[in-house]
Amino acid sequence: MTNDREIRSTGPLLVAAGLVVIAAIAKAAQAGIIDAGAALAFVAFIALGEILRITLPGGRQSAPLAAAGALAFALLPAPDRINDLPYSVALAVSVVTVGSIVGAFPSALVGRGMHLDELARRVLTTLFAATMFGQIYPHVMPTGTETAWQLALAMTITAALAAAVDAVLAAAVRGTQSHAPFRTAVVDEFRALLGISSAIAATGVLIALATPKMGLWALPVFAVPLLLTQFAFRRYAAIDATYLQTIRSLSKVTEVGGYTETGHSRRVSRLAVTIGREMGVSERDLTDLEYAALMHDIGQLSLQEPIPGGATTMVSYVDQRRIAELGAEVIRQAGVLDRAALIVERQADPYRPHRGQLDGTLPLESRIIKAVNAYDDLVGASLESDRKLRAIERLQLGIDREFDPGVVDTLSRIIERQTEYAY
Repeated sequence: MTNDREIRSTGPLLVAAGLVVIAAIAKAAQAGIIDAGAALAFVAFIALGEILRITLPGGRQSAPLAAAGALAFALLPAPDRINDLPYSVALAVSVVTVGSIVGAFPSALVGRGMHLDELARRVLTTLFAATMFGQIYPHVMPTGTETAWQLALAMTITAALAAAVDAVLAAAVRGTQSHAPFRTAVVDEFRALLGISSAIAATGVLIALATPKMGLWALPVFAVPLLLTQFAFRRYAAIDATYLQTIRSLSKVTEVGGYTETGHSRRVSRLAVTIGREMGVSERDLTDLEYAALMHDIGQLSLQEPIPGGATTMVSYVDQRRIAELGAEVIRQAGVLDRAALIVERQADPYRPHRGQLDGTLPLESRIIKAVNAYDDLVGASLESDRKLRAIERLQLGIDREFDPGVVDTLSRIIERQTEYAY
């Protein structure tokens, strides 16, 4: 299933990038390289940046130094942008491609893959940036007397547009792979632009501006701030991962105490996040959903006697509500998980409240956990397809009152896909 999805999402991107690379290398080879030393320096710089790639929160892979080097080479102001724009673009694409592939080899040799989708996006973004800047550059120097601020402005505009193009391409890939709505994927990617992408764009522009004056010394000088920023993001990602691992460990307390079945919270969490992503929940809210799903049963620790099998859906609404409220109160004690606490607190509430039950806007995340928790109570760790389908049918009987029809419908599609690819 995952391989088919990856092929559908990255196939057209890889084909487009491949055709661009072939054409670029042919053009650059035909014309020859004017400054081989500079080209090789940027190849090495991009390769090093690719080797030093990091994993950002949300699972994004990024090679900030390589991306900055690619952007800088695409923006280098030179006379050949006026005399022979196709050659200038071809050389930029060729250098970026060679540097990216050289830097990706060590990762491929140790079995981590080459991140082909990101490499393809880098090629297409370089093509766009070099072409766009080649069109803008003559207009900022009509008489050959352009000012530094005009050149910087042209580079900044080009860098911003290139970042936007890369975000749209990334959203298309991630949306296809995760079945997330394209609009939500685009919003998430543009939010990410405020982070590491802004540092990448700034570094690329600074290197491009400084290289004609400083020569190749501009590469190490302006790489240092980005490396420090990259280190900070790496630390943040490590802290975020540790935080999530701590919550996962805490969620097992109910299993150790015999209040829930082994693996229940992890199964609910994984399925809830999958449903949330497919229903358009943003990455920011998906984090709260994951935390809430992992800890949705923590209120059971207040019970004197465990519920058989930990199946809270089998007890009365009053008991379900009490477990949810106690669990939310425990989570609030952390002081930083108020949103997750609210989701847990409302997880027992029906989609359409009965008389005397709590009314008001019910968070989508709470509706998702309610349905997924009921589903896992019925299925557990079983891999039997018939049992899964019967559980879905049980949930569909309750969509008039208990469960959100949209959530159940999304859950049904996900289970059907899993069942289909299991054979």
